[in-house]
Amino acid sequence: MDSDKALVSMIENLHKTTGKTLEEWIEIVHRAAHAKHGEAVAYLKQEHGMTHGFANLVVHKARSSDAGSAAQSEDLIEKQYAGKPHFRPLYDALIAEIQRFGADVEIAPKNTYVSLRRAKQFALLQPATKTRFEIGLNLKGEPAEGILALEKPGAMCSHKIALSTAEEIQEVLPWIRKAYDRAG
Repeated sequence: MDSDKALVSMIENLHKTTGKTLEEWIEIVHRAAHAKHGEAVAYLKQEHGMTHGFANLVVHKARSSDAGSAAQSEDLIEKQYAGKPHFRPLYDALIAEIQRFGADVEIAPKNTYVSLRRAKQFALLQPATKTRFEIGLNLKGEPAEGILALEKPGAMCSHKIALSTAEEIQEVLPWIRKAYDRAG
Protein backbone atom coordinates (compact mmCIF):
# COMPACT_ATOMS: atom_id res chain seq x y z
CA MET A 1 0.00 0.00 0.00
CA ASP A 2 1.37 3.47 -0.94
CA SER A 3 0.46 5.03 2.43
CA ASP A 4 2.47 2.31 4.21
CA LYS A 5 5.52 3.09 2.04
CA ALA A 6 5.11 6.80 2.68
CA LEU A 7 4.93 6.20 6.44
CA VAL A 8 8.04 4.00 6.43
CA SER A 9 9.86 6.62 4.36
CA MET A 10 8.81 9.40 6.72
CA ILE A 11 9.96 7.44 9.77
CA GLU A 12 13.32 6.72 8.10
CA ASN A 13 13.66 10.41 7.20
CA LEU A 14 12.82 11.39 10.77
CA HIS A 15 15.83 9.39 11.97
CA LYS A 16 18.12 10.72 9.20
CA THR A 17 17.04 14.32 9.77
CA THR A 18 17.00 14.43 13.57
CA GLY A 19 19.46 11.70 14.56
CA LYS A 20 16.82 10.12 16.80
CA THR A 21 14.55 7.16 16.12
CA LEU A 22 10.78 7.35 16.30
CA GLU A 23 10.92 5.39 19.57
CA GLU A 24 13.32 7.94 21.08
CA TRP A 25 11.04 10.80 20.04
CA ILE A 26 8.02 9.00 21.48
CA GLU A 27 9.82 8.73 24.82
CA ILE A 28 10.58 12.48 24.70
CA VAL A 29 6.88 13.21 24.09
CA HIS A 30 5.87 10.93 26.97
CA ARG A 31 8.34 12.60 29.34
CA ALA A 32 7.06 16.07 28.36
CA ALA A 33 3.53 14.90 29.28
CA HIS A 34 1.50 17.51 27.40
CA ALA A 35 -2.23 17.07 27.86
CA LYS A 36 -3.22 18.01 24.31
CA HIS A 37 -2.03 16.88 20.89
CA GLY A 38 -1.43 20.46 19.71
CA GLU A 39 0.62 21.31 22.79
CA ALA A 40 2.90 18.32 22.18
CA VAL A 41 3.30 19.24 18.48
CA ALA A 42 4.15 22.85 19.40
CA TYR A 43 6.66 21.61 21.99
CA LEU A 44 8.50 19.46 19.43
CA LYS A 45 8.55 22.31 16.92
CA GLN A 46 9.67 25.00 19.37
CA GLU A 47 12.01 23.06 21.64
CA HIS A 48 13.47 20.61 19.14
CA GLY A 49 13.16 22.48 15.81
CA MET A 50 11.05 19.74 14.28
CA THR A 51 8.90 20.39 11.21
CA HIS A 52 5.14 20.22 11.63
CA GLY A 53 4.88 16.97 9.64
CA PHE A 54 7.44 15.14 11.76
CA ALA A 55 6.05 16.58 15.02
CA ASN A 56 2.51 15.55 14.11
CA LEU A 57 3.65 12.02 13.18
CA VAL A 58 5.57 11.59 16.44
CA VAL A 59 2.71 12.82 18.61
CA HIS A 60 0.18 10.60 16.82
CA LYS A 61 2.46 7.59 17.28
CA ALA A 62 3.16 8.51 20.93
CA ARG A 63 -0.58 8.67 21.62
CA SER A 64 -1.46 5.72 19.36
CA SER A 65 -3.98 8.02 17.73
CA ASP A 66 -3.04 7.37 14.11
CA ALA A 67 -5.04 5.01 11.92
CA GLY A 68 -2.48 2.19 12.04
CA SER A 69 -1.89 2.18 15.78
CA ALA A 70 -5.32 0.96 16.87
CA ALA A 71 -5.05 -2.24 14.84
CA GLN A 72 -1.40 -2.67 15.79
CA SER A 73 -2.23 -2.25 19.50
CA GLU A 74 -4.80 -5.04 19.38
CA ASP A 75 -2.32 -7.23 17.49
CA LEU A 76 0.27 -6.70 20.22
CA ILE A 77 -2.24 -7.67 22.91
CA GLU A 78 -3.29 -10.76 20.96
CA LYS A 79 0.37 -11.84 20.71
CA GLN A 80 0.88 -11.38 24.45
CA TYR A 81 -1.95 -13.78 25.24
CA ALA A 82 -1.40 -16.28 22.40
CA GLY A 83 0.26 -18.83 24.68
CA LYS A 84 -1.57 -17.70 27.82
CA PRO A 85 -5.24 -17.30 26.81
CA HIS A 86 -6.44 -18.02 30.36
CA PHE A 87 -5.02 -14.61 31.40
CA ARG A 88 -6.86 -12.58 28.74
CA PRO A 89 -10.11 -12.35 30.79
CA LEU A 90 -8.00 -11.14 33.74
CA TYR A 91 -6.42 -8.45 31.56
CA ASP A 92 -9.80 -7.40 30.12
CA ALA A 93 -11.34 -7.16 33.60
CA LEU A 94 -8.40 -5.10 34.90
CA ILE A 95 -8.54 -2.70 31.95
CA ALA A 96 -12.29 -2.22 32.39
CA GLU A 97 -11.80 -1.32 36.07
CA ILE A 98 -8.76 0.93 35.44
CA GLN A 99 -10.57 2.89 32.72
CA ARG A 100 -13.13 3.86 35.35
CA PHE A 101 -10.39 5.86 37.14
CA GLY A 102 -10.65 8.61 34.52
CA ALA A 103 -10.70 9.50 30.85
CA ASP A 104 -6.98 10.31 30.98
CA VAL A 105 -5.85 6.67 31.25
CA GLU A 106 -3.65 5.93 28.24
CA ILE A 107 -3.31 2.26 27.32
CA ALA A 108 -0.11 1.64 25.37
CA PRO A 109 0.54 -1.99 24.37
CA LYS A 110 4.16 -3.01 23.88
CA ASN A 111 5.57 -6.35 22.71
CA THR A 112 5.39 -8.13 26.08
CA TYR A 113 3.30 -5.87 28.32
CA VAL A 114 0.76 -3.04 28.34
CA SER A 115 1.89 0.31 29.72
CA LEU A 116 -0.66 2.43 31.58
CA ARG A 117 -0.02 6.16 31.60
CA ARG A 118 -1.58 9.31 32.87
CA ALA A 119 0.78 12.32 32.97
CA LYS A 120 3.44 9.62 33.36
CA GLN A 121 3.51 5.83 33.41
CA PHE A 122 1.91 4.47 36.55
CA ALA A 123 1.57 0.75 35.86
CA LEU A 124 2.16 -2.11 33.49
CA LEU A 125 0.20 -5.30 32.94
CA GLN A 126 2.02 -8.41 31.81
CA PRO A 127 1.24 -12.09 31.37
CA ALA A 128 4.75 -12.91 32.63
CA THR A 129 4.58 -16.71 32.50
CA LYS A 130 1.91 -19.34 31.88
CA THR A 131 1.17 -19.34 35.63
CA ARG A 132 1.85 -15.74 36.69
CA PHE A 133 0.25 -12.44 35.65
CA GLU A 134 2.19 -9.42 36.91
CA ILE A 135 1.24 -5.85 37.60
CA GLY A 136 4.12 -3.41 37.88
CA LEU A 137 3.39 -0.22 39.81
CA ASN A 138 5.18 3.09 40.13
CA LEU A 139 4.83 3.60 43.89
CA LYS A 140 8.29 4.83 44.84
CA GLY A 141 8.69 5.25 48.60
CA GLU A 142 5.83 2.88 49.42
CA PRO A 143 6.81 0.00 51.73
CA ALA A 144 6.17 -3.55 50.62
CA GLU A 145 3.16 -5.04 52.38
CA GLY A 146 0.76 -7.87 51.72
CA ILE A 147 0.56 -8.58 48.00
CA LEU A 148 2.74 -5.55 47.15
CA ALA A 149 6.35 -6.68 46.59
CA LEU A 150 9.35 -4.42 46.03
CA GLU A 151 11.00 -4.55 42.63
CA LYS A 152 14.69 -4.02 41.79
CA PRO A 153 16.03 -0.58 42.78
CA GLY A 154 15.98 1.88 39.90
CA ALA A 155 13.28 0.08 37.94
CA MET A 156 10.42 2.22 36.56
CA CYS A 157 8.02 0.03 38.46
CA SER A 158 9.08 0.16 42.08
CA HIS A 159 6.63 -2.59 43.08
CA LYS A 160 5.12 -5.72 41.62
CA ILE A 161 1.97 -7.70 42.29
CA ALA A 162 1.53 -11.25 41.01
CA LEU A 163 -2.01 -12.42 40.17
CA SER A 164 -3.35 -15.76 39.11
CA THR A 165 -7.15 -15.26 39.03
CA ALA A 166 -9.72 -12.54 38.34
CA GLU A 167 -11.02 -12.96 41.90
CA GLU A 168 -7.89 -11.13 43.10
CA ILE A 169 -8.65 -7.94 41.12
CA GLN A 170 -10.56 -6.20 43.90
CA GLU A 171 -7.56 -6.66 46.20
CA VAL A 172 -5.14 -5.01 43.76
CA LEU A 173 -7.32 -2.13 42.50
CA PRO A 174 -6.58 0.16 45.48
CA TRP A 175 -2.82 -0.16 44.77
CA ILE A 176 -3.32 0.55 41.06
CA ARG A 177 -5.53 3.52 41.95
CA LYS A 178 -2.84 4.86 44.29
CA ALA A 179 -0.26 4.69 41.48
CA TYR A 180 -2.73 6.35 39.09
CA ASP A 181 -3.39 9.17 41.56
CA ARG A 182 0.34 9.80 42.00
CA ALA A 183 0.86 9.94 38.23
CA GLY A 184 -1.51 12.90 37.78
